[in-house]
Amino acid sequence: MVTLDLRHVASPAVRDLIHLVNHTDFDRAQQQIERLGGCTEPVRLIGRTVTVDTATGEVLRSYTTSEEPTGSLLTTCGNRRASRCPACSRLYAADTYHLIRAGLSGGKSVPDTVRTHPRVFVTLTPPSFGPVHNRLTTPGGDIWPCRCRKLHEPKDALIGTPLNPATYDYEGAVLFNAYASTLWARFTTYLRREIAAGLGMTQKAAHAVLRVSFAKVAEYQQRGLVHFHAVIRLDGPDGNSQPPPPYATITVLTEAVRAAAARVRVTVDSGAVGERELAWGEQLDVREIAAFGTDAEFTDQAVAAYVAKYATKSADASGILDRALFCRPCQGRGATLLPHGTPLPCTACGGTGQARPLPRLAVARHVRQMIRTCWELGRLPEFADLKLRKWEHMLGFRGHFSTKSRSYSTTLGALRDVRRAWRTEQARIRADLPDLDPTTTLVVGQWDYLGSGYTPGAALLAAHVWHSKELERQFAAEGGC
Repeated sequence: MVTLDLRHVASPAVRDLIHLVNHTDFDRAQQQIERLGGCTEPVRLIGRTVTVDTATGEVLRSYTTSEEPTGSLLTTCGNRRASRCPACSRLYAADTYHLIRAGLSGGKSVPDTVRTHPRVFVTLTPPSFGPVHNRLTTPGGDIWPCRCRKLHEPKDALIGTPLNPATYDYEGAVLFNAYASTLWARFTTYLRREIAAGLGMTQKAAHAVLRVSFAKVAEYQQRGLVHFHAVIRLDGPDGNSQPPPPYATITVLTEAVRAAAARVRVTVDSGAVGERELAWGEQLDVREIAAFGTDAEFTDQAVAAYVAKYATKSADASGILDRALFCRPCQGRGATLLPHGTPLPCTACGGTGQARPLPRLAVARHVRQMIRTCWELGRLPEFADLKLRKWEHMLGFRGHFSTKSRSYSTTLGALRDVRRAWRTEQARIRADLPDLDPTTTLVVGQWDYLGSGYTPGAALLAAHVWHSKELERQFAAEGGC
């Protein structure tokens, strides 16, 4: 093996890349990176797996990571945030699109008749916690002046920030984010009650003849508050395989959504912030979803694409961070407890409890103040269950960004299982193995987590893979062949 003198190469990443390229098994290392599709922070695993025919005891295939050029196996991180990993978030968006689309048009184990069920697209927004800079437009496209009497540009950093930060209700805004998932849960409960009332039935009788199915995603507004986009559908008693009774119409569903949203209340009582009543804002949007192929704005395909887009839109799109800020060694407490209970100041954060000091965060002043409010409220015993210090980088929101009811459609897990089975079959074909009988085949594996991320040189290769795939997508989108 030739020893390379790379002292003249200034870049550590380039030096590492040259070493990687000159590895005797570089093709295998490159194959691993290309298989990840441009994942920015893959998981490195070490271990082994053995495939055995239980009928004969024959070892059909064995694999160990010690045979890999880098001594480990790379697998995708699976992060849904586009700011963290564009490649994995794109895959997550595609899965979400198919999940939503299946619940609207059928497919993926959902019958096509589901498209005849009453369904609406609902947007639930937060209330006002103080006037903010905005850019409103008229139906004709004209721009209205902001309350500050200026016409803001679309990317003006002031949009979404308070006109008067001194009077803005930051405590209420943070608590709304923290209880947003609770508000949604109560909304679904009241929705079922309002549907039963609209049909003149008891809840038990209504449950016997119909089901409410939904899928929703959360999105951050520019002012740092979450709101929800949801597809809500009426089904028969057995779920998506049956239509609801004829009297369960789109009008009944629409009126029930509006009534339920108006009823939802969550009361928060604290000695520090007083009694607060949290509710949805006045801007409630409910629109019927039309079938694909009709001349309407909200069709099956349009809604599915719209929801999938926001399922991967990270919180930092509105200036918020996508990584936790609390110090992990001390769990944000600023100190660790010795065996006899004596607190020992955390050396990792200097006793502050924060991995990164707030003044050094590259965020807008409004976002920094919301993070600071999370930190201050997080120390109060009455808000301990909200874990505001752990979720301060999300401005208090700790719910799932996408959820669905049981009978809405397929699941993300089912879609991943299909993809995993396909990849396993492709690997079997490449290895020239016989078609394995699942009843007599046993796969035994042992895996350990080694770390995350690439070496500097491998990161350059991964960036090239992602760039090449993006060019291919753009070419295909522009009509290339």
